[in-house]
Amino acid sequence: MWYNNKLVLATFAHHTTQWVWANIDGIGWLRIKDGAVDGLSNLSIMMNAARASGRTVNVYVDGSNLITTAYLL
Repeated sequence: MWYNNKLVLATFAHHTTQWVWANIDGIGWLRIKDGAVDGLSNLSIMMNAARASGRTVNVYVDGSNLITTAYLL
C-alpha cells in the first residue's frame, strides 16, 4: 500500500545488521525491509534526509508491514 506525502518524524537504527525503522506521520514505526544492504542503506539515508530537511516522502509498505520503496519529495 502506498502512503503519499508523509513526514518522517524520527528514525532508529539498531546496532545489529540491517535493522532500521522510520516513524512515519499518521502510520507509526515501520521497519525498512532488510536483505539488500545497498537498498537498506539508501532508504535509511533517504529517511534521515527527509527528517533533517522537513521534506515529505511517499512510501510503499508491503504485506509484512515493511517499507520496500520510497520517494523523497
